[in-house]
Amino acid sequence: MNSKPPAPAVRSAISQASSKPAGAGGAPRAKRRGRRPGAATLTVFIAPALVLFVLFVLFPVLFAAYTAFFRWNGLGGLPTDFVGLENFKTLIGDEVFLGDMWRIGLITVLSIAVQLPLAFGLAMLLHQNFPGRTAFRLLFFVPYILTEAVTAVLFSLIFSPRRGFADSLLAGLGFDDRIGWLSDRGLVVFVLFGILTWKFFGFHMILYLAGRQNIPEELYEAAKVDGATGGQLFRYITVPLMGPTVRITVFLSVIGTVQLFDLVYVLTKGGPFHASETLAITMYEQGFVRNQIGYASALSIAMFLVSLVFALIYQRYVLGRDLQGSLTNGGRA
Repeated sequence: MNSKPPAPAVRSAISQASSKPAGAGGAPRAKRRGRRPGAATLTVFIAPALVLFVLFVLFPVLFAAYTAFFRWNGLGGLPTDFVGLENFKTLIGDEVFLGDMWRIGLITVLSIAVQLPLAFGLAMLLHQNFPGRTAFRLLFFVPYILTEAVTAVLFSLIFSPRRGFADSLLAGLGFDDRIGWLSDRGLVVFVLFGILTWKFFGFHMILYLAGRQNIPEELYEAAKVDGATGGQLFRYITVPLMGPTVRITVFLSVIGTVQLFDLVYVLTKGGPFHASETLAITMYEQGFVRNQIGYASALSIAMFLVSLVFALIYQRYVLGRDLQGSLTNGGRA
């Protein structure tokens, strides 16, 4: 097998293609002429969206931050029993909260190590030209179209004790069919991860397919002329130019894991004994089942901070290069 990397000219072309901002090439665009919309026109179009944003996003966030400093059951008007940082102190020592954070970390690591490589590999295979590839793409993407609730009900039937498909399959193969798929505290989180992989890998696969199709085929042709092998094409062209897409899917995977709720709640309600519980489920249980709105608000702030801190750090140190040149330059040609 020839291990010589592509020629310097090809590698230079790859570097330029990966670093050039979108729309950097070609003739300068003509400046648009015409009267700009006035303040009244802008207000008419922006005001409805701004009002909805304030009512359904900004106000709930600020109100949750306010109630996090009170002991409040959500009844009898506004909270009055101010407890300061007591809810946050309780949160730090709560074993359920710490378990939620551990499960978030575990599912995140498994997603990056298993789910995303699986989606990437399938995307590379489905990019090839072979009969029926469109049907395969649709087949792998269908699970993502299903709602989380429908997915949870489907797998609750599959993993139902004794009568479910999983136990029936094991019994037919001569194995012990008394496996507590959703009732074993040590197994349930891995079963949950398998379901999440089945549900969401098609979404990441489509993103990888789109990223692969945006790579110019001329780069591969030039590298082949220089004698590059299939492995070298993948290493020196596909992987570097797919980097921005991979980094985006990692970001979406982590944020989605932090916000897990409906699929897990319908499937296990966080059980058994909090073994599959997530931050969102703990927040729901504390706020709407136990009526501890103040503590639930502290949980919501913690979940918001986890997402915000990760997003800021990831954007600063991982997505920084990908975002260069993504903004317009103030209308200059």
